Amino acid sequence: MPKSFRILWLTLIALPFSSHLSYADPVTQHATSSKETVELIDRKLLFGNPSRFQGRLSPNGKYMSFLAPQNGVMNVWVGERGDFSSVKPVTKNTGRGVPNHTWALDSEHILFSQDKNGDENWHLYSINITNGKQKDLTPFAEISARFIAQSIKKPGIVMVGINDRDPKWHDIYEIDLTTGKRTLKEHATGLAEVYIDNDLQVRLALKPQPSGDYLVMKRLRDRWAPFFEIPFEDTQTTHIIGFDESNQGIYMLDSRYRNTSALVHMQLKNNNLKILASSDKVDVDNVLFHPQTHEPIAYSTDYIRPIWHALADEFKPLAERINKELTGGTDILAQTLDNRYWTIYTDESDESPVYKILDTKHAKLEDLFVTHPALTDLPLAKMHGVVIKSRDNFDLVSYLTLPVNSDKNQDGKPESPVPMVMLVHGGPWGRDGYGYSGLNQWLANRGYAVLQVNFRSSTGFGKTFLNAGNKEWAKAMHTDIIDAKEWAVKQGVTGADQVAIMGGSYGGYATLVGLTFTPDEFTCGVDIVGPSNLQTLLESIPPYWESYKQAFYRAVGDPTTESGQKLLKERSPLFKVDNISKPLLIGQGANDPRVKKAESDQIVTAMKKKDIPVTYVLYPDEGHGFQKPENNLSFFAVAEAFLGSCNGGRVQPQGDAFTNSSIQIPHGIEYIPGIRLE
Repeated sequence: MPKSFRILWLTLIALPFSSHLSYADPVTQHATSSKETVELIDRKLLFGNPSRFQGRLSPNGKYMSFLAPQNGVMNVWVGERGDFSSVKPVTKNTGRGVPNHTWALDSEHILFSQDKNGDENWHLYSINITNGKQKDLTPFAEISARFIAQSIKKPGIVMVGINDRDPKWHDIYEIDLTTGKRTLKEHATGLAEVYIDNDLQVRLALKPQPSGDYLVMKRLRDRWAPFFEIPFEDTQTTHIIGFDESNQGIYMLDSRYRNTSALVHMQLKNNNLKILASSDKVDVDNVLFHPQTHEPIAYSTDYIRPIWHALADEFKPLAERINKELTGGTDILAQTLDNRYWTIYTDESDESPVYKILDTKHAKLEDLFVTHPALTDLPLAKMHGVVIKSRDNFDLVSYLTLPVNSDKNQDGKPESPVPMVMLVHGGPWGRDGYGYSGLNQWLANRGYAVLQVNFRSSTGFGKTFLNAGNKEWAKAMHTDIIDAKEWAVKQGVTGADQVAIMGGSYGGYATLVGLTFTPDEFTCGVDIVGPSNLQTLLESIPPYWESYKQAFYRAVGDPTTESGQKLLKERSPLFKVDNISKPLLIGQGANDPRVKKAESDQIVTAMKKKDIPVTYVLYPDEGHGFQKPENNLSFFAVAEAFLGSCNGGRVQPQGDAFTNSSIQIPHGIEYIPGIRLE
């Protein structure tokens, strides 16, 4: 599966997670007394808007940009590099906020995407930073546009995929940022991806096969010809990532002849491969290219945390400095066109993330800004990387965060057991990594240990580990989570009867599995936009995911066959609601196109019919996860009260957490003490 798409599938979107509840529940008093001495951090500081976020430099290095609140809504701000007195907002969004932005290579336009209330019908916009003129570059109804490419050879031009002709396929358009003129360059019927070279010419494409394999196609004037095949077992670990300077070769992350993805160069004329970088332990991750020569100059590998490696001698001192000075999660986000300035995001687990600028000419590393300065000097918890053995001997790279006063030596070993939350990542084709998380800090501050396990199907650890999860939903993927829980109990982190389970998207499904397939393992569960019925999940995928259906079917279960239908039903929590004996909280966005509202509706309905308690929280203006900070604040106020009542953590009063939120609680508000709708 192409990396660009894999990120979309079922993965919980980055939630700007961010109170109110006053009651003395008997269970709450079971929490350890040590955590009562730790300052209670207001949820608004953890789930509200950051002060600044998503820092960028313009390609010419003259300007900086970032997202920051304007009247409580995230907008794009631009100013002179390093001069915060010069910044001003260039967008005027008053709704859900701008979720992401980047610079056009002309350094005159900002590009950003926007959907409507989480429906993921994305439009691509440009805004001129000088005159403030904003254009919808994709002004079509019911489409989901994809930014594809731009080139320093044609600044002011972008290549965009638009599914306006057929909702299943993204045709390729060339768009002028100044005029908004669109020129159709390629009909893409039957093509999952189209690859553009450095001259912005259509060169390669990815064609899905009925087997679940992919066929890379080469453009030959007026037709496509087969080039090479990517077998199904490699489709999620093999990706074309760019063309070389001459456009006669491509760079790939390639696992076809090995377990882990290596960085390779392939000649287009003869398919000759040269391995440039590899690791036997993990996949090669982010690759940094020179903006002018398109030559790879550095890459990262990420086992416990990212480590940067230089490919050219001149960059070795820079990589060494980054690894030495930035010991948390680190990502090189962008470079100026002269490659002098690198924009770097870094986040220690117990500090606010920081955007930094590395001056490569003088090897000077300086802060651009801190994202959440209000967190300074607050009692934040440290994350510890641990490796847990599964019952069949896989290494499960995991992360443990402990309440501050339970881990006085900060060695990942509490003085006595504390309640714990198993926090399961989305995807499942994604991974947990090292770094700051408002969600982790919230849970740890309320008195919970937090354990995140990269179960089989998680990405980054090679194709054997990833493919070990195929057809193992609710089976081996879930026993990895159970094995991690048992490890925590044996280590004295928690008690066997003190563990809740929580997650979004696939993590929400895992939560439902935990309460239906293994009902005695967890005290309670929090499911955010999780599918309850794998049959209806696969039946309702968006039309523009047509090219990936066979890959889904091979990984999850094939609904077009009798045996596949049987498998999907067997692995669906909906059909095991009779087993639920522990409290359940469900959060859902009404406009979710991936895990539709029906997935939550049907399990709530089934539980109501059997008089099984469940609390259902619904947001009419959200999709796959919650973007508005007001909605995050309200949901996690509910979740905090819920966890406090069933797993013994501290609870902040509800207060004004529902202000300006669209929260609805169609069912089960009475099951959560202290929560009220006014």
